[in-house]
Amino acid sequence: MNRLLLAAALSLLTAGSTLAQTVVLVRHAEKVDASADPALSEAGQRRAVDLAVALSDADLTHVFTSPLQRTVLTARPAAEAHAINPEAISLEGGTEAHVRRVADRIRALPDDAVVLVVGHSNTIPLIAAALGETGPSEMADCEYDRLTVISVEDDGDSPAVITRYGEPANC
Repeated sequence: MNRLLLAAALSLLTAGSTLAQTVVLVRHAEKVDASADPALSEAGQRRAVDLAVALSDADLTHVFTSPLQRTVLTARPAAEAHAINPEAISLEGGTEAHVRRVADRIRALPDDAVVLVVGHSNTIPLIAAALGETGPSEMADCEYDRLTVISVEDDGDSPAVITRYGEPANC
């Protein structure tokens, strides 16, 4: 992932309006196995560090994850680099309830918030849509390198830039 490209995406989205939150959405990094709550593999640990590097110039104010360790471990290096304690958003009530809680939590933040959300292949596209983004609605199970930056506008029209970070995913 080219840090210059990400910096440009963040600049474009934050320059358009001072009344818009900037939200960075990523899926958790590669997991060690297919168990219910796996840790990250070595490749996933490298990707988590790559995410922190990619976001080193962002002024992150909040980090949200699911309560599963693969999302927490993916977010940890970026959160630590910005001295933020990640907030795990409950999965109780299923996917729709989780997506609604994440979107509501983001919308409740100040207009100048810069948020990192680390979720899952089935939640990240839904969270993007809940925030007003109209881009790709699906994420392949092997897609670990997609990074979506959304400028959440009050009028519901939330422009997004989709880019990649770290090593290309094996899709």
